[in-house]
Amino acid sequence: MDIVWDGKTLLESFFEDDAGLRQRVADAGRAYDWATLLELLQKHPNCVNSTRPGGASWYAPLHQAARGGAPVAVVQELIDLGGWRTLRNARGETPLDIAHTHGHPRSWGVLAPEYKHQVRLEKLAEVQRHFHAVIRQRAASLIEEHQLRLPELEPLLELEEPKMWFPVPGMSGGFSYALRTRGAEITLTTESSCRVVGGSGQRHKITSGGWRLVEAGFA
Repeated sequence: MDIVWDGKTLLESFFEDDAGLRQRVADAGRAYDWATLLELLQKHPNCVNSTRPGGASWYAPLHQAARGGAPVAVVQELIDLGGWRTLRNARGETPLDIAHTHGHPRSWGVLAPEYKHQVRLEKLAEVQRHFHAVIRQRAASLIEEHQLRLPELEPLLELEEPKMWFPVPGMSGGFSYALRTRGAEITLTTESSCRVVGGSGQRHKITSGGWRLVEAGFA
């Protein structure tokens, strides 16, 4: 199963139980209650990059650990559970940025991103911009209705297999996307479909120079 980019930000976009779990995760992180935070995430590792439903800061557990000066062992366990060191909050800060701002040098080393794939980040940013354009072309009204946070591509570089799934509420489907690198070239392949609409599938190839539709009508 692909790793999920969960772009939901509105409280009402979550089922009640899921919203409650994410609130508890966010509360434990904000309180710097590392024991409770790790206990929750060990049971629910899919929440390790989650943010507070309805929150404005987009602080995930690793951001809170960086801000609170958590012990290195806690930071490392969050990373081992799947926490992304390249995930940015609403101000565009990574956990490492936050640790620098708040003066917690003991975690700087462990929070430094380890890229499994080497690309020029400025090129990756252009690919991301075109990817967002494809998403908006396919699901603009749903993106606006649910105020979705569109996928950031830098976390893909932390994964051995750089691919993710972006579900879109109301679409009965979403976007799978995978990154391929060859030398200095970067290509993102994305497939999108609505599961209840036959023939709704579209496949796009995206590079830093733009995007193109390469197949339609499947799924």
